[in-house]
Amino acid sequence: MQFMMFVCTDTEPDTDPDAAPDIERWVADRDAAGQRVLGERLAPPSGATTVRVRGGELLLTDGPFAETKEVIVGFDILECADLDEAIEVARAHPMAYAGRIELRPFDPLD
Repeated sequence: MQFMMFVCTDTEPDTDPDAAPDIERWVADRDAAGQRVLGERLAPPSGATTVRVRGGELLLTDGPFAETKEVIVGFDILECADLDEAIEVARAHPMAYAGRIELRPFDPLD
């Protein structure tokens, strides 16, 4: 079962600087276990372009569409047996301490 894992900032991070695990170790462990299919950091929100079509007209907006303090800073595609396994993978990610992690299962169109 595949999950999209959104890695996000948070306005209320954990205040214990020693709590978060090392990101390079997390990536290596997940890759070795076959749980991480793909992952990457994202450019800052200022580099985003929002695309909409309204009344047949293309509307482009520089930056993110939503006004928010929390932003998506990266993603990983996970291959896990179920949601419980995906939660354990996300729980070990450093941004679970400094930010927040959102998990969503893929929902194929077929």
